[in-house]
Formats: sequence, C-alpha cells, structure tokens
Amino acid sequence: MSNALVPSFGRRRPEASPGQDGTACGVASGMAVVRQAPEAAAHPPPASRPAAPGAPLAELRALCLARIDPASVATMTPDRLAAEVERLLAEVATEERMQLNAREQRQLALDLVDDMLGLGPLEPLLEDDSITDIMVNGYEKVFVEQRGKVTLSGIRFRDNQHLANIAQRIVAAVGRRIDESSPMVDARLADGSRVNIVFPPLALDGPAMSIRKFSRKVIDFDRLVEFGALTRPMAKALQVAARCRLNILISGGTGSGKTTMLNALSRMIDHGERIVTVEDAAELQLQQPHVVRLETRPPSLEGRGEVTQRDLVRNALRMRPDRIILGECRGAEAFDMLQAMNTGHDGSMSTVHANTSRDALIRVENMVMMGSFGLPTRAIRTQIASAIDLILQVERQRDGGRRLVQVTELVGLEGDVFTLNDVFSLEHEGEDQDGRLRVRWKVSRARPAFLPRLAYFGLERAWMQALEEAER
Repeated sequence: MSNALVPSFGRRRPEASPGQDGTACGVASGMAVVRQAPEAAAHPPPASRPAAPGAPLAELRALCLARIDPASVATMTPDRLAAEVERLLAEVATEERMQLNAREQRQLALDLVDDMLGLGPLEPLLEDDSITDIMVNGYEKVFVEQRGKVTLSGIRFRDNQHLANIAQRIVAAVGRRIDESSPMVDARLADGSRVNIVFPPLALDGPAMSIRKFSRKVIDFDRLVEFGALTRPMAKALQVAARCRLNILISGGTGSGKTTMLNALSRMIDHGERIVTVEDAAELQLQQPHVVRLETRPPSLEGRGEVTQRDLVRNALRMRPDRIILGECRGAEAFDMLQAMNTGHDGSMSTVHANTSRDALIRVENMVMMGSFGLPTRAIRTQIASAIDLILQVERQRDGGRRLVQVTELVGLEGDVFTLNDVFSLEHEGEDQDGRLRVRWKVSRARPAFLPRLAYFGLERAWMQALEEAER
C-alpha cells in the first residue's frame, strides 16, 4: 500500500534514527501507520500468546485506538477504514506477540470501525431488517424483537461505560445531552429509528436503551394481507374508507402496528390532495407528492423553544390542508384534531394507545378533558361522535402476529353512550402445529351511517362488494 493511498490514517511514526531501518513488524516505513513501537529490550521477547477473549483483546483494542488519528477517520469510507484498522491490528498484534487468526482480526477490525463510526455492537442489529425493536438493559443484556417474538441476542457491550459512550454519541448527533442531571432523553437515528435512553441513577442496572427501528420497506395492504394482518376483502373495504374521506382513528398497544396501518391507509389518498402530517418523531412514509411534514421540537437545555404537537396541529389548520394526519394523539392536541375533522378536513387520520375501540374513544375524551378547555362531557362526546367515522383496532397477539382485530363504525351517541357497530371482528379458532393462531373475521352487514358519503363518492357498491367477499 503506497503513502498516497493512506495519507493520514494514524499518527506517523517518528523518523527512523541512524541505525534503524524504518520498519517494524514487516511494515514498510512509507505506510501511514502510527507511533513507533517502544524499542525492544535486551532480553528475549516473551513467547506469543493467543488473543483470548477478555483482557488481551481489550488491551489490543486499546492499543489500536490509541494509535488512530480521529481526524483521519473522518475522511475515510467505512471499507477503507476497516482495511486500515485490520492492517494496524496485525501490526500491533505482532509487536505485542499476540496471535490473531484472520477471522478474529477481521471481526475485531469491524468492531473497532463500528465503535468509531457507528453504534458499536448495535450495528449488526440495525442492519438486520427482520429486527423491529432493540432493547438494551445494561451492557450485558440486549434483547431484540424479531417476527413478533422477543429474544435475548448474543450481543453485549464491553461494560456500562462503553454503552454510555454509544448513548452519548446518539444524543449528541441530535443536539441533546444525557447525564445524571438530565437522565432521560428521546432521540432519533439518522435512518429515522426512534431511541429512548435512560441513565443512572434512574436506571439501576446501567444505561437502558430502547430503539424502535424505522422500516426501510414501504408496507402496503398487499403486504399486510400476505402477513395475515387482515384479509383481502377487508383491505378493499379500508381502501374504500380512505378514498371516500372517512375520518379514521387507529387504536392499539405499543408495537401493535398502528403506524404501519396508518402508512398503508395513507397510500390510498389521492395524489392531488394536500396533506399535512404532524408527528412527535417522524415515522410516516407518505408517497404522495403534495405532503408537508411537521415534527415537534423539544425544549432547549434552558427550557425554551419547545414546539408541541398542539402547536403544529393548530398551525396546520392555517396551511390549507385537504387532510391532516396526526401520527399519534397524546394530549391536548386531540381537541384540535377533532376540530379539524369537524371543519372541512375530512379524511384525516390519527392513532391512539388503547386496548379496544371503545377504550380509544374514552382515551380521546380524557385527552380533551386534560386540556382544560372547560367543555362539559356531553359536548366532548358530541364532538367525538361527529368527527370520527371508523376505529381500527390492531393488536400484537400471543403468536407474535400483528392483526387488525376490529373495524368499528362510530354510529353516534345514544344518550351519553357511544353507539358502535363492529364491521369486522376477529375470532380465534385455535392454533396450527407451528403455534400460529387460526383466525377468522366476522362481518356485519348493518347499514353504515356513512352510506351517503359512500354514495357521494360512487363507492357504495365497492363497499358492499367487499363485505360480500368477506362473508364467503
């Protein structure tokens, strides 16, 4: 390798003094390596020792890191850096009389590159598209969710300080800080994945980190049908609901697939419509050309400059949207979302954390009440009943599958009680030999309250046909 190829990888060795040949461990003096190794003592060198896990590898890692120039690292591609680190490892191992085979040398080089450029041991998990969530409980326990099942991975950090360093790198990239005085933080990785980090003294067993990975794949209704989340006729019915601009609330627990369902629904929106999205952490992947994406901003370290979801929803109403999509209702912004749905922004959508369709409506009611708007309960329920047309209840079930368990029409109010009609409802019929649940969806043919809207858009027949197919 010539000097021109690696002009500044590490700190150069001192110039060879008279009587020295300028080489060390068989490496040419012209290579851009690192400091000159200490001159060998007069007594014979110790015998070579294998690079076993533990202290020797940690020592080798530390020696290599001490020789690497951070400024040079910033100018190299990951592949180039890996090659240079691998070469440096071989040199240092020879100097230290340590034996490394090719596989160990390559793996340690990749680990060092991940530590320098990426997120250390988490990198292979982030690159695995089959993993949806990463949960770190201290440096020794890294759990992953894969195909709906949570398992302990074989990944671990060197110690809690190593984990803390990676966490600091994540939050620094988004201009935040995390320490004992500010031990909780939300952040986002470059690929859009959401991160929550908790430091000691709140986290008793060392730093805790939760990563909700951002899917690189756009999932539509065809993919959801393949996954068994719903049936083809149900997908057709939901396509009709989105196209005729019904207001839709998606409800479910954490990790149940609410955002995935919202993304699939949003693909049914006409490309001529102006859509404004409001999110606490950007996750939506709308494919339409006329989309304005808004994201909240946390307060600065001085406690100033915060922009909440409510601020953004209220501003979105001034942006001439055809539809507003609120990534998740969490607080007082629920009131503004209801206002939007009731004032000409038909076809708006949002998600909420709740266990059933009826619970979802109660959650929205409670969020409006927490906003201290001074509205009586009856007025709030009237707003909800006139704003929301459909509630989609999604659930992560015991076999790991995420399914649409209810499609519920909000018919209206009867007294002070919401009147609901389950258009589709899931029923369990046991499980197969692989442990997968056998399910079917029951269909209601009751006349929907939004039938005039279906007729207005010319989609009444398409809706009824979807229900007929679902019954077969």
